[in-house]
Parts: sequence; structure tokens; C-alpha cells
Amino acid sequence: MSVAHGGVRWRERSRLVRMLRLWRTRTPTTFREKVRYKMLRDRRSLIVTFADKAAVREYVTAVVGRDYLPRAYAIVDDPRDLLDIEWPDSYVVKPTHGSGAAIVVSPAAPADARLPEARWGWVYRHVRPDVVTPHDLAAIAAGWVAKLYGQGPNREWVYGQVPRRVIVEELLVGADGGIPDDYKFFVFHGRCWFVQVDSGRFGRRTQDFHRPDWSRIPMSGGPPWADPERERPAHLDEMIRVAERLGEDTDFVRVDLYDVDGRVVFGELTSFPAGGDSPFDPESFNAEFGRPWTVPRRYR
Repeated sequence: MSVAHGGVRWRERSRLVRMLRLWRTRTPTTFREKVRYKMLRDRRSLIVTFADKAAVREYVTAVVGRDYLPRAYAIVDDPRDLLDIEWPDSYVVKPTHGSGAAIVVSPAAPADARLPEARWGWVYRHVRPDVVTPHDLAAIAAGWVAKLYGQGPNREWVYGQVPRRVIVEELLVGADGGIPDDYKFFVFHGRCWFVQVDSGRFGRRTQDFHRPDWSRIPMSGGPPWADPERERPAHLDEMIRVAERLGEDTDFVRVDLYDVDGRVVFGELTSFPAGGDSPFDPESFNAEFGRPWTVPRRYR
């Protein structure tokens, strides 16, 4: 398989491929088609801000206030600067320019869990503080900032525009010591239509979909449903308000939030869920999730 420089396949850089994809996606109807339409056409600086895990903090502060942000212990351009910070007992280290990579450090991690080798560091790993050194983290972070994430200009181009930095944030845990549920709000034109809930990141993972009135949607995105069915979150109304305010300046964004013992905390903003490959079972929900979304003829 032919691969271009930087590990990007030739077709993800090809102008001809781009023109062909623009033609094929010109009249999208389903959710996946509209995500791909947006990936190819929406080149606004706002989308870069959404993808940048450091810059998005300023956007959140301006729109809903700093109180919704997790605490940031450090944001560094040079991974070697991680050698000089004071580390808390629990924290999360992740790159600002990609998705899916994080080192979660807490005493609750499995005793046998270990850090990945630096060369294989683009993974999600949960480890205890006693198996981590600042030098280990700096080496993994150096691998992160050396990598281009996003598969090139014909796919998730936005990550190539994000400065490659490393952020260290507080680890969000509930009073029971567990990782809180991850609420993902699908916001179209400033209005929330669907809510995805992921639970059990370090245990038995479940995933459920609801409407804003908390009626359950009988579909699957892969993982099993929670059993018994989860109750309506106490702070759902607040989370929906926050999500809609954060998404009011664009046609679509998925807003990820947490409810940590009554404290609503921002997670991230995602413009291109699953890179345009979101699974739907049954497939009919691909069209239903696309229905509230009117893509613009031109992004300005």
C-alpha cells in the first residue's frame, strides 16, 4: 500500500481524490454523509479551535465560563518541560493535536498495568503513580508531538493545523473513586437532539443513546446497553444548556461533558465523530441522526 511522507496515504493528499470525494458528498442525507461533507468543506478557524485541546479551553471560558473546565496543571510545547512540573497523585496527560491517546495516572489503576513503550505511545493507558516517572512521560510525549494525527488533508485535516503540545489535566473521579460517565451531546444548529452515554471506561463498557427528554433510543453503536437502564441524570438540564451554548456557532458539534458529583465539567468538542464512520444498528438511525442537520452550501 502506497504511503506518502509523514505516514499519510497518497489518496489522503491527492487533489484528484479530494475532488472526487467533494462530488460524491455533494448531496448528503445521512449523518455519516454529512460528517464527511463537513470534513471536506468546513475549513473555518473555529473548527481548529474546537479540535485543539488547549485552545478550546479559551473558547469554553468565553462562552460558558471557566468553572466548567477541568483544572490544567501544565500545557507545554516542549515535552522536556514535563520534567520540571509538580505532579499530583492523579492526573491525565494527553496530546493537544489528536484523539485516542492519553496516560491516566491514579492509585486506582490495575496493579499490573504498565506504560507503553514510547514508540507505541499513541494509546490510552491507565497506570499507578509508582510505575511512572517524569522521564517516561516526557519520552512518550516526545513521540506524540512528532506525529501527525488525522490522516491528511482529505480526512480529519483539522489536526494538522493544531499546534503540537502536551496538556496535563486533573483526573475526574466521583466520590466513589470511579471514573464518571461520559455524556456526549449531539448539537445541531445550537439545539441538542441526541445524547450518547459511555460508561465503564476501565471496566465493563456500556453505551446508550437517549433523546433530550431521556427517552431511550433503541439503537447500538457497538458496546452493550446498560442493564438496568440508567436513570435520568440529576443535572441533565444544565448539561444540555451548556452543550447548546457551546454549539450555537456551528451547524454541528458533539459536546462531551461529565457530571462529577453535581459538578458539570467540559470534556471536548468533536466536529467529525469517528471520522465519518459512526456505526448505527439498526442502520436506519444513520438517517435519523442526519435529519436535524442542514449542512450549508458554503461554510463562511
